Amino acid sequence: MHVVIMGCGRVGSTLAHSLESRGHSVAVIDQDADAFRRLGPDFAGITVTGAGFDGEVLRQAGIERADAFAAVSSGDNSNIISARLARETFGVSRVAARIYDQRRAQVYERLGIPTVATVRWTADRMLRHLVPEGNVEIFRDPTSTVSIVEVPVHKDWIGRSVRTLEDAAGARVAYLIRFGIGTLPTGSTVVQEGDQVFMLVSDDIVATVTSVAAAPPEGGH
Repeated sequence: MHVVIMGCGRVGSTLAHSLESRGHSVAVIDQDADAFRRLGPDFAGITVTGAGFDGEVLRQAGIERADAFAAVSSGDNSNIISARLARETFGVSRVAARIYDQRRAQVYERLGIPTVATVRWTADRMLRHLVPEGNVEIFRDPTSTVSIVEVPVHKDWIGRSVRTLEDAAGARVAYLIRFGIGTLPTGSTVVQEGDQVFMLVSDDIVATVTSVAAAPPEGGH
């Protein structure tokens, strides 16, 4: 693959090295030529000084043959404009943009451009290190609003169906780990002792889902 990266800060330079180490060709764009020093002397890709939303700059970086484009500069507007240009003008199929404003991220996701909402993503992971107890998040979607979390379940859910738990919690069970093996349950799958339950949740329901699963089912066992 040929990948064009706009922004040679810590994220862009790290991404460039990761892609290059996997055998991909990489071009990095930045308005500050000094930023390319982060790439180090071993970087074998292309560096282009200029704005990532300038069509000629993008062409110099090989956008016309690019398989993917990442906009990871420090500016939300620059990132989304260049991402849309790569997608809509140059037809790049894989495009992603780093966005600091969570509200903007949701809007751009509807335009078909995956975004990484940096502040939310970083804060969530920092919180997991500081306060590890409770539900454990193991996946979060690019818009940073839907996640898969491990949900501790009350012992009285043992013997109940997955559908009963889903109906009570208002969320779907993504999968179970049973005897150390991942299992895709159906609604009729019965929760067994020792099961680890992982549920699909959005940020606005995760607290409710966790509390329902941690409590005994209504009506007793």
